[in-house]
Amino acid sequence: MIHPTAVIHPNAQVDSTAAVGPCAVIDEHVIIGPGCKIAAHAYVTGHTTLAENNVVHSGAVIGDAPQDLRYKDEPTRLRIGNNNTFREHVTIHRSNKLSEDTVIGSGNYFMASSHVGHNCILGDDNILANGAVLGGHVTIADRVFISATCMIHQFVRIGTLALMQGGSGISKDLPPFTIAKGNNGICGLNVIGMRRAGLNAEQRLELKKLYHVLFRSEKLFRQALEEAQQTFTSDAARVMLDFVSASKRGVCLDAGRGSDSESE
Repeated sequence: MIHPTAVIHPNAQVDSTAAVGPCAVIDEHVIIGPGCKIAAHAYVTGHTTLAENNVVHSGAVIGDAPQDLRYKDEPTRLRIGNNNTFREHVTIHRSNKLSEDTVIGSGNYFMASSHVGHNCILGDDNILANGAVLGGHVTIADRVFISATCMIHQFVRIGTLALMQGGSGISKDLPPFTIAKGNNGICGLNVIGMRRAGLNAEQRLELKKLYHVLFRSEKLFRQALEEAQQTFTSDAARVMLDFVSASKRGVCLDAGRGSDSESE
């Protein structure tokens, strides 16, 4: 159903099963897929594609121009998968150049006033809580939880099943399975998230041992990494080791030897 007060450009492609609420605005190059719901006063613009069953709440702005002074109004893109929810006043920006897109996977949940900057790439089943902010070019894997008012610097990578405590800020890469605390610190493993994702006790124990080698050792980090690469060979361990080895910004390091969240 399309409300009579909705403003939809005649060239926009809106599936017949989509719903568009009062005073929502959908611009010319937008594609809205089956089952999508665009609430009252939402704005979808740019070369933006929403696949299936996405929900855009009131006041959200999806696909607006990047906040980049070098951007010259090129027809850049935002691609969104299936079953995502964008709550009130969420902002998702399209990319800043034609050679790259901003990409949102499927099953993500963006709470009120969260922001995704240009050229970000998000996987599936991530949660951004209220006021969480991603700078441009941030890459997030799958099943990541970013708590309220967290800040992620541009070009940062966040690994699968990582978690950020409320108000944290990072300018370095956040390894998979870890918990971010404060400014570029980590404080243990996201054991609850790993359990929910189906990692068994043996896998969790190996990751705990790997964490201690990488982040609690008194050795230089490079030496600890080389040792770990020879010692840990499971698939879960390789996910963390490959992520850390590929980092160009450096990774967040342990915030201290106090209480952590990796107890079984």
